[in-house]
Amino acid sequence: MHEQDVLCFGETMAMFVAEQAGDLASAGQFGKRIAGADSNVAIGLARLGFKVRWLSRVGNDSLGRFVLDSLRREGLDCSAVEVDASCPTGFQLKARCDDGSDPAVEYFRRGSAASRLSPAHVAPGLLQARHLHATGIPLALSEGCRALSHALVDAMRAAGRSISFDPNLRPSLWPDPRTMVREINRLAVKADWVLPGLEEGRLLTGQHTPADIAAFYLDQGVELVVIKLGDAGAYFRSAKGEGQVASVPVSQVVDTVGAGDAFAVGVLSALLEGRAVAGAVARGNWCGSRAVQSRGDMEGLPLRHELEAHELRISA
Repeated sequence: MHEQDVLCFGETMAMFVAEQAGDLASAGQFGKRIAGADSNVAIGLARLGFKVRWLSRVGNDSLGRFVLDSLRREGLDCSAVEVDASCPTGFQLKARCDDGSDPAVEYFRRGSAASRLSPAHVAPGLLQARHLHATGIPLALSEGCRALSHALVDAMRAAGRSISFDPNLRPSLWPDPRTMVREINRLAVKADWVLPGLEEGRLLTGQHTPADIAAFYLDQGVELVVIKLGDAGAYFRSAKGEGQVASVPVSQVVDTVGAGDAFAVGVLSALLEGRAVAGAVARGNWCGSRAVQSRGDMEGLPLRHELEAHELRISA
């Protein structure tokens, strides 16, 4: 019996979202939220009833307290979050777009408390979770974060736990594309389930089609590859077969940020419940469709009763 279902790790930032559309320089009012792909997935899984432990660091400042309070309200176990008295909590500014395009984001995270994560933060109790979810973002934050990512993945593999990996490419955090591709793939091939977007997959593998991108990882030991195809839905492939699941139509796209994280929440939650892959991908598509209709990175993530109501409707 596992005390925790899922272990997630990375950096949660404070996020200031402009309340008026247009250039960030002209924005005068901002709403305060939290942001971070890794913690978006953690929050999404917690909302669906999974017991999730969050490993991170924040500064001993008001933004750090805001981040911790927000994560705890979402039900995350934050006992492994360390407060740093000497380094600040990272934050970002996000523009508002009313036309469905990707909003401009400016990061202020260099030297943040979370960037000081290292293998020293791997406590034995963390490894009791039955699943580890990792992304490519910590790999880019610092050498310590990169070493932590590998230490956690290696330890969870040795313990026989399942591991998922979302590349979440952030080219601006890397010195050059070649380094990014090399380091992302070093970790990706250690995972059981890999979830890239189509353009991410093309960049990381040099392959063009979803089938060939998936084969690149399957040939190196990954069990399942699920590729996000945007409006075309998602493609999956494993040793047992392949398929494509149609997207869920939406009437209006409000904000695309966080859609990939919501997709991961849907897929991972279903796989962890023992659902078939096609059904897991369908759940991922639905969660992603909710995310793009909500302003904010994780506001559209469903609660368990909303998911159950949706799945009851589609099965009727």
